[in-house]
Amino acid sequence: MPVTHVLGYPRIGSGRELKVALEGFWKGKIEQSELLEVGRALRARHWGEQRTAGLDLVTVGDFAWYDSVLQTLAHLGAIPRRFGFNPRELTLRQYFEAARGNARQPAMELTKWFDTNYHYIVPEWSADTRFDGGVEWLFEEASEALDEGHSAKVALVGPLTLLYLGKIKSGLAHKLDLLPPLIANYQRLLARLEALGVDWVQLDEPVLGLDLDRRWIDAFRPTYEALTRTSCAVLFATYFESVEEHAALLKSLPVAGIHLDLVRGPGQLRTFLDGYPDLKVLSLGVIDGRNIWRADLHAALDRLRPAYEQLGDLLWISATCSLLHVPLDLMHEKMLDPELYSWLAFAKQKLTEISALNRALVLGVDSVAEAFESSEAAANSRRHSDRVYSRAVRDQLETVVASDFERSSFFEARSRAQRSRLNLPLLPTTTIGSFPQTSEVRKARAAFRNGDLSQEDYRQRIQQEIGRTIAQQEELGLDVLVHGEAERTDMVEYFAEQLRGFALTEHGWVQSYGSRCVKPPIVYGDVERPTPMTVEWARYARRLTAKPVKGMLTGPITMLQWSFVRDDQPRETTAMQIALALRCEVADLEADGVAIIQIDEPALREGLPLKRRRGDEYLKWAVRAFRLASCGVKDDTQIHTHMCYADFADILPAIVELDADVITIEASRSGMELLDAFRGFHYPHDIGPGMFDVHSSRVTDTESMFELIEKAAQVIPVDRLWVNPDCGLKTRDWPETEAALRGMVEAAHRMRALVESRLPVRHAVQ
Repeated sequence: MPVTHVLGYPRIGSGRELKVALEGFWKGKIEQSELLEVGRALRARHWGEQRTAGLDLVTVGDFAWYDSVLQTLAHLGAIPRRFGFNPRELTLRQYFEAARGNARQPAMELTKWFDTNYHYIVPEWSADTRFDGGVEWLFEEASEALDEGHSAKVALVGPLTLLYLGKIKSGLAHKLDLLPPLIANYQRLLARLEALGVDWVQLDEPVLGLDLDRRWIDAFRPTYEALTRTSCAVLFATYFESVEEHAALLKSLPVAGIHLDLVRGPGQLRTFLDGYPDLKVLSLGVIDGRNIWRADLHAALDRLRPAYEQLGDLLWISATCSLLHVPLDLMHEKMLDPELYSWLAFAKQKLTEISALNRALVLGVDSVAEAFESSEAAANSRRHSDRVYSRAVRDQLETVVASDFERSSFFEARSRAQRSRLNLPLLPTTTIGSFPQTSEVRKARAAFRNGDLSQEDYRQRIQQEIGRTIAQQEELGLDVLVHGEAERTDMVEYFAEQLRGFALTEHGWVQSYGSRCVKPPIVYGDVERPTPMTVEWARYARRLTAKPVKGMLTGPITMLQWSFVRDDQPRETTAMQIALALRCEVADLEADGVAIIQIDEPALREGLPLKRRRGDEYLKWAVRAFRLASCGVKDDTQIHTHMCYADFADILPAIVELDADVITIEASRSGMELLDAFRGFHYPHDIGPGMFDVHSSRVTDTESMFELIEKAAQVIPVDRLWVNPDCGLKTRDWPETEAALRGMVEAAHRMRALVESRLPVRHAVQ
């Protein structure tokens, strides 16, 4: 029979046990031994779930204490030397300091894993990078699985993907200069695993789905010729894109097997089957690892049949990519509408879909008739459900005209009107939106949801927190305030629960990075806004201060990217429906007197297709969606947007096309490296590069932030420069927040005084 497996499995646990344990360890509430036991228990449980579902191989190495890339660096001994850690004796506490920073060193950079909302720790490459061996964690985990009697496949980030995703910091001409010592260390890993009794190692190389230059492509053959000299069989795994153009290369590599994503690249299978080598495994990802819709098992079976007829037992059946990107278990959802529930499959349910396909392929559909009948019923139900389609939304989209995508004046005229209305100082200071969510706020929200707190009492609790947040910002001396978002569990979920066409889960948690988990909403139908969503809170905050208070919204592309989106219509159509709903909210905020409206789009870059040839089409409609949401305001209403933790350098023209008056952007982890892209680009609007990393407990000192402002002022004219953190402050505590903001404001005041002593206010420093 074909072999069934997955490329990876969610590691946070059904009750987010890993998150709770991590945060307990970081706060000193539990010992390392307790954290280690949580990890062991989760791994054992998840391997057990894979075996119970009927999978032939369990996956080892997909568990990580913070991130799989950082975990790989720990295995290799390649944690940056600036931390001063002994790579072979790296402790868990030191590992976390690399991810989160410490008193001496800032955290390693964090950015998006391809086009997902998962964040990885960016490797740092330099001439003194060493791969001399690291921790024993991987070997210990492999031994755990083998000792429990499992047939184990170890999963690792592949060497070329690891190199490509890193950044050169110093003394290195090209990343590939590090390839020879890196290969040697991977050989060491594979040899150790083979000695333990591991038969298969899965090396993930999703980078092959990108548009690589010739030097990178040419590196694959010698790399894998060297790695496959060990007796450990290597499964070369690609996903997130078609790799059809590399079919000849992959078929000729001396690896034991290849994995393909047939959801993102369905057309590539025919090319690979043509002349596919004898005795080489072909693993096909036919179950979507990126979305939560139940599989059409009949369609998936039809896709597998030609491969099975040609390959027989050399066919492997899997999900497209790691199931890290979907929630763990649908069975925990008790509040979903039964019809919607029947359309869904989370990670654990996807395991049974893989097993059902295997049995149907070998023994016939009748052997798993119930699974196939249920799949077909769900597809028919979804196709004909009244909840999916709205004539009103469709009609509204048809009334959109070209002028709806344009501001009435160019930026220069708008900027004059906004300065006159807002009367802000040079280098205005602000935050991105959220402030720390205290345990009291979370308890009040839970009590309200459980019916233990009346709506009026809940409103008063939130108003008290808004009052505290406004007062604190005024005391700190910030120029543009926010209400703090105490009422919001999440920047997407908050809006999704108020929009038709969205559904929320109770336990549909997905890891974003480290202990940070999100609960992506589900877009199942046409989207519309029944009532205003944020006006009440913005109005209350504005009553408490004479300073401007931003209205805070999440943009249409981020709503799209950070949700599980319907797959029965183009993503562009869904984005435009969300944009129309937000346009109504923007209009209501402006009518209520809000002078600054921030529409966050941190996921704009994330949505860019991995192949450049499709990038222009995506950026065109993504920009149009943002403009549809934002362009219905007057000249003196200032539109902000925010972006973070992605490489935006290659989409700067599209960012300009958004036509936002102010963009705030993450920059501190890279030491303003991102601004290098702006140096030759002459970004025409206002910009606020982040001055401190909100995802690190390390409080950046005033002098460091002053130096970052100086560095930014060398690139951006000072009269178009804002001062702000990298991102929202929701995950920080109040003492950290106050200390960091106080230092930021002081740094801005020092720079302001320096500039104004030399130049007239509003004179640009080039």
